Amino acid sequence: MSIEKKLDIQDFLNELREFFAREKDLAMEGDIHIHHRLIQELGTISFKAPPKVQDLSIQLVHLSKQGTLTLAEIFEFVKIVRYFGYLKSLGIEGEVGEWLSSIQIPDDIWQIERYFDEKGNLKSEVDERLLALENALAHNKEQIRHRLQALLNSKKLQSYLVDRQIHYISGEEALLVRGGFNHVLRATVVGRSSGGFFYVVPEDLRKLKEKEAEILSQIEEIHYEIQKRISSIFTRWLKFLKFLDRSFDRFDHYQARVRFAKAKELVFILPSEDDRIILRSFAHPAIDNPKPIDLDFDKKVLIITGVNAGGKTMLLKSILAATYLAKYLIPMRCDPKTRVGRFKEIVPIIEDPQNVKNDISTFAGRMLEFSRLFQKNHILVGVDEIELGTDSDEAATLFKVIIEELMKKDIKIAITTHHKRLASLMAAYEDVELVAAMYDEERGVPTYEFLQGIIGKSYAFETARRYGIPLAIVKRAKEEYGEDQARLSELIERGSELERELRRKKEQVELELSKATKERMLLEDERHRFHEELRSEKAKLQKIYQEAVEEAKKALKAKEEKEAHRHLTKAGQKVKEAKIKEKKPEPLQVGDTVKYRKNRGVITAIRGKEATIEVEGMKLRVPLSELRRSQPLPKKKSKSKVSVAKPTKLSVKLDLHGLRVDEALEKTDKFLSDALMAGFDEVLIYHGVGSGILAKAVRGFLKTHPKVKRFSDAPPQMGGFGATVVEL
Repeated sequence: MSIEKKLDIQDFLNELREFFAREKDLAMEGDIHIHHRLIQELGTISFKAPPKVQDLSIQLVHLSKQGTLTLAEIFEFVKIVRYFGYLKSLGIEGEVGEWLSSIQIPDDIWQIERYFDEKGNLKSEVDERLLALENALAHNKEQIRHRLQALLNSKKLQSYLVDRQIHYISGEEALLVRGGFNHVLRATVVGRSSGGFFYVVPEDLRKLKEKEAEILSQIEEIHYEIQKRISSIFTRWLKFLKFLDRSFDRFDHYQARVRFAKAKELVFILPSEDDRIILRSFAHPAIDNPKPIDLDFDKKVLIITGVNAGGKTMLLKSILAATYLAKYLIPMRCDPKTRVGRFKEIVPIIEDPQNVKNDISTFAGRMLEFSRLFQKNHILVGVDEIELGTDSDEAATLFKVIIEELMKKDIKIAITTHHKRLASLMAAYEDVELVAAMYDEERGVPTYEFLQGIIGKSYAFETARRYGIPLAIVKRAKEEYGEDQARLSELIERGSELERELRRKKEQVELELSKATKERMLLEDERHRFHEELRSEKAKLQKIYQEAVEEAKKALKAKEEKEAHRHLTKAGQKVKEAKIKEKKPEPLQVGDTVKYRKNRGVITAIRGKEATIEVEGMKLRVPLSELRRSQPLPKKKSKSKVSVAKPTKLSVKLDLHGLRVDEALEKTDKFLSDALMAGFDEVLIYHGVGSGILAKAVRGFLKTHPKVKRFSDAPPQMGGFGATVVEL
C-alpha cells in the first residue's frame, strides 16, 4: 500500500495532479528554498494555465538517434515553446522573471513554431507545392460532391434510393440504396446498413477517387520532407530541447501548486531544518468538516492515548500527512504559523501486515517493520495501535525497550495505543510527550480534542454502551475488570481533570495579561501624545517670546515717541498670546489622596472650607486651600506566601529498575512529593524482585515518610512482589 493511501491523502493529491499539464512525480529536484520563493512569487502573478502536453522523453531519445518525428510529436514541442513565449510577454519581474529570461529560445525553433496553426495543423503557406496540392484536393472533392448530387437527382435511380443523403463510409462518400440497384447503376458496395440496405460508391467516381488518393500521397510526401527538416533542426538543438522540457516540468510543478492552493484556499509550509512539528489549525484533507488540530510535537516520542473512536489514528495520520505535504511543498489547510520539520523519510506503520500472500502474523509483521528502523536515521515514524497482535502487557515492556533504543538514533516516533501501561512506563522520560484524546462525559461522546501532558482514559465501557452493547453485559465487565484497575483509571482521570483546570487557569491568566498589555500600550500612547503637545507648546512659546523681544528692541531704537509706543503695545500683545489657559482643577472629594505640606493622606470628611485628612493613623483638620491632589498611597504589602509549583508531568507510576539504592531513594522522594502536590492518594512503585536489596531499601524509606499512610505488595496483574502500592 502506498504512503498516500496509508495517510488517506490519495484523493487530495489526485486533485492536485489534475492541475498538471502532464503527469509527473510530486517530488521536485533542486533547492526547496528556491522552489518556495518562486511559488510564493508566482502566487501574486496572473497567468493562464499551460496547455496539456504529452511526455516527450521517448521523442527526445528518438532525436538523439537521428530519428524523424511526426508532425503531431513536433507540435507537442511547439506548444511548450509557445507557452514560454506567452510567459515572457507578460513582463514578469522578480526572481520568476529572472528565471524566465534565462530561457532564450533560438530563432530556428521560433521559425518552426510558425509552421503550425492553433490546432496543430501544418499551415499551407509553409510550402508552395503544399498550397497547390491542397487547392487541387479541394477542387477534386467539389467535383465528387457535384457528381453525387447529380446521381441523387437522377430519375432512373430514384426508386432505389433509401434517402437523399451522402454518407461517409470508411472515409469514402457513398449512397444508401436498395437491392437491385445494379440494373441502373454500376457501383462498388462498401458496406451494409442495419436495415439490409447497401452503401455503394458509383464507378463514375473511381477516377476522381484515384486522383484524390494521388494528391493525398503527394501531400504526405511533402509532410515527410518537412518532418525530416524539422527533426534535423531539433537534433541540432537537442540539448536546448532537453533543457526546455525540464524547465516546462519545473514551471508545471509551480503553476499546478499555485492554482491548486488558490482554488482550495490552502497555504504553503516550508519545512524547517530541525525536527519540530507544531500544528496550528491543521485540517486533514480526507475529512469534510474536520475539527482543526493544534499540537506541539518537539520531543522525540509522542504517545497518543485516550477514548476509543476519539480521533487518535486521525491525529497520527495528520502529523504524518502534514510532514509529507510540506516535504513536497504541497499546500495544506492550516494556519501559516504551522511548523514542520524536514525528514529524509516518513514511515507509517499503520495497516495490519497479516494476509494470505505474505504468510505472516500481525505481530511478526510488526516486528519485521520495527527491525528495519534500526538501519535508518533522520526519519519520522508513525505507529498505530503499537501492541497490535499480541499480549498488551508483554508488548508494553518489549516496545519500551525498543523505543528506548530508537530514541538514541536520529528518529522521531508518534504512537497510538489503547493501553496505559506503555505510556506509564515511558512517561518519566524527558523526551517523551503524552497526548490524550478527550471525552465529554455529560454527553457521552468523544470531543475529538487532544490534551497534552497526560495519559487518557479509554472509556471502553462507555463506548460499548454508545454502540449498543446491553447495559447488563457492560456492568458485568466492569465488575470483572477489578477494583485495582478502576482505582488506577480514576487516578489517571483525576490527572486529566487537574490538567484541564490548569489549562483553564492558564488561559484566564493569559487573557488578563493581554488586557494589561493593551492598557499599558494605551498609557504609553497617551504619554507620548502629551509629550508631543508639550514640545509643541514650548516651541510656540519660544517663538512668541522671541517676537516680543524683537518688538521691544525696535521700541528702544525708535526715535519718535509714537513709534516706540506702537512697538511696546505690539510686544504686550505678543506676551498676552503666550498666556496658557489653565483648566480649573476638579474639586476635592472624600476619598481623594492629597498632599498637605510634607505629608500625604486621604480625605475622610469635608466641611465648608476645611477638610479632615488621615495621615499615618492620625486625623488632621486643615484648610482645603492648603491641600494638593496627589497619587494614591501604595497598598500595604500582604504577608509573603510561599507557593510551590505543581509538577509539569503527572504520573502515578515510578520505575526504579536498574538504579542504585541512593538514586532510587532520591527518585522515590521526588516522586512522592510530586504525587502529593498533584493530589494523588495512591501510587505504584516498580522496584523488581532481584536480590531484594532495592525493595527492602524502598520499603524502609516508605516507613519513615511522614505522608505515607500504608503500603503493600501490588496485585499480580500490576507487578506482584516486584512492585509496591503506596497510599498517601
